[in-house]
Amino acid sequence: MTNLLEQLNPPQQDAVKTIQGPVMVIAGAGSGKTRALTYRIAYMLQQGIDSFSILALTFTNKAAREMKERVINLVGDREGRNVWMGTFHSVFAKILRVEGHHLGYPSNFTIYDTDDTKQLMRNILKEMNLDAKMYPPSFVLHRISNAKSNLFSADDYLNNGEIRAADQQADKPLIGEIFKTYSARLKRANAMDFDDLLFNTNVLLRDFPEVLYKYQHRFKYILVDEYQDTNHAQYLIVKRIAALHENICVVGDDAQSIYAFRGANIQNILNFKSDYPDHKLIRLEQNYRSTQTIVEAANHVIANNKDQIKKKVWTDKEKGEPISLLRATSDNEEGVLVANAIFGHKMAKQLKNKDFVILYRTNAQSRSIEEALRKQSIPYKIYGGLSFYSRKEVKDLLSYFRLVINPQDEEALLRIVNYPARGIGKTTIERVVVAANEQNISIWELINSPQRMPADVHRGAMNKLGEFATMIRSFQAMHDKMNAFELAKHINSSIGLVTALKEDDSPEGISRIENIEELLNAIMEFSDQQVDETTGEQTIMRLADFMQDVALLTDADKNEDDDGDYVTMMTIHAAKGLEFPYVFVVGIEENLFPSIQSLGTRAELEEERRLFYVAITRAEQKLTLSYAESRYRWGNLTMCEPSRFLEEIDESLLDKPKKAGFRAGKTESTLSGSVPQNFKRVEQRDTPFSSAASSGEPFEHSDPDLLQNGMQVQHQKFGKGKIVSLEGAGANKKATVQFAAYGQKQLLLKFAKLKIINE
Repeated sequence: MTNLLEQLNPPQQDAVKTIQGPVMVIAGAGSGKTRALTYRIAYMLQQGIDSFSILALTFTNKAAREMKERVINLVGDREGRNVWMGTFHSVFAKILRVEGHHLGYPSNFTIYDTDDTKQLMRNILKEMNLDAKMYPPSFVLHRISNAKSNLFSADDYLNNGEIRAADQQADKPLIGEIFKTYSARLKRANAMDFDDLLFNTNVLLRDFPEVLYKYQHRFKYILVDEYQDTNHAQYLIVKRIAALHENICVVGDDAQSIYAFRGANIQNILNFKSDYPDHKLIRLEQNYRSTQTIVEAANHVIANNKDQIKKKVWTDKEKGEPISLLRATSDNEEGVLVANAIFGHKMAKQLKNKDFVILYRTNAQSRSIEEALRKQSIPYKIYGGLSFYSRKEVKDLLSYFRLVINPQDEEALLRIVNYPARGIGKTTIERVVVAANEQNISIWELINSPQRMPADVHRGAMNKLGEFATMIRSFQAMHDKMNAFELAKHINSSIGLVTALKEDDSPEGISRIENIEELLNAIMEFSDQQVDETTGEQTIMRLADFMQDVALLTDADKNEDDDGDYVTMMTIHAAKGLEFPYVFVVGIEENLFPSIQSLGTRAELEEERRLFYVAITRAEQKLTLSYAESRYRWGNLTMCEPSRFLEEIDESLLDKPKKAGFRAGKTESTLSGSVPQNFKRVEQRDTPFSSAASSGEPFEHSDPDLLQNGMQVQHQKFGKGKIVSLEGAGANKKATVQFAAYGQKQLLLKFAKLKIINE
């Protein structure tokens, strides 16, 4: 039997061995939190604890999968697979499949993702004749989500005078009515959104003592990862289930609580000591990720927060390079400085693009950075872009699958009832929707009851709707006879989706067909790899199993499918849990970071500081911070000042900005001096402000007739470049030049003066 404890440091050993009673593990950034959690589960299994009695909750499927794989590697497949381990949403969806009948839900309920809920909300607003500008769907859904996270039902919302008054004051008095309609439509469609998975589990445990008793006795040991990110609903579920045995271990870092806008409540981790007065507190303070400089900088920053559980993170790694500070005159120049710095580090140290990440406070900041990276021909990928399962053609086929599993799913039905086109017009669909609402039945029930159809739907349309329903019923009849891949393949070939896509033979059209093929590949892989958690044997996975797996993907899971060599760009919120050798954090300016919306209270400011702490601690080897002295906002040039957070880093850890040897008009741009000598030369050469003119030397252009392809030239504004092609003659003569800092430009030579240079 492996001696697990020998592979851990003393505090990690303590976290692993303390099995009985409430335990809170405060795990600093890079302190081996996942390792401690994994070894704790493996140690419990080695001590003879029944694997079925352990519940481990995480926030992403990726984290759950990684932990389960590690546990299996430590203790073997048989016991490791039996642990109930997954995200809050996936575990409670699993429970609701079994227990949902208590609340009036069948086991085949659909889980609506963000796109589904937005479409449903748009439909409701349209039916209620409400202006989507006055009631933006995203805003209304956010309001409803907050209510559910705090366990307010639609009726609770409508009956709460304080909430209604707030809506009235915000000039949105009908949110309560919209909430009630939204909830009713979800229920009619046998569907739950993500918030319902937690809300309904709470109702289940609150109102049905026999269900609570069952799961309190099943889960005798509970582990919660990232406890600082739990909301009120998650907190109550865990507290209720753990109440009988109180063998609860929560792991987290209050210094990384950054999701208040999603409902996360930092008080859950800060108040653990009062919830469980006899708890044991264990601190994991050794950082295995970052250099001493980076760890010290993070400690200096977070020390300014009042609400925290004190700890002193340290590392025995090397001191490392100082933190570079880039000061730019504008956001565009900030992009150039960052791109040049990445280029310089790559050349000096033979690094790959994927060694770098650029973090920003808001998505809007990416534009100037993207432009600069493109001009340097540095490939990049924005994390959080359109995921595979959000692409139209993929969602179209998934909607057929959803309807087969749950024919009451109205969003799926409306999406595909006439796609591919089968002669069911928009007017017919609108009449059917109105009739279903008037009769308070689902659309599926209506199209299967021709006698209840409205008189203004003509017979031809009714026949086509009937044929559509017959096709869906034929697929339903096959569901329990075929595995997920066999049925998916049959549905795909029967509906003619690929045939419709083949009409578009453009690269985009071909890509859509490839996406359908990739979806089928994913289903085949899912069908082949599933193992029964109880017996360890291969099990037949149905299409419903695959659809639940897809529905519960989190944002983090959707973005892990590309391991190409790109510079990664993302918001700091999206970067939590990740790490990179070289990290650039841009836009460190007052009113941007900290955000101007987060300066109203100390609690808001402290969350912004925790966000900065998270940004700093993503870096393994080198951290670069940047800010601009001016930035365009809503079309207006705004002067900026450095963020207060920069002042909180000890000066001894920073490379103070020094002159980079170039000027932009009268404003001096600055660049950190903590870079290799050859990088400084690259910076000096590639910047648009390094021309002879800007250094005070006279600029004499060459005779345009002397210019030839391949020549190195100098431009007063764009700096150095290489002539790619020449065309025209006389006053119409043009040159296409590839500039190092600005990319390719086509210049009319009678205006654009070029000087031939010899290198």
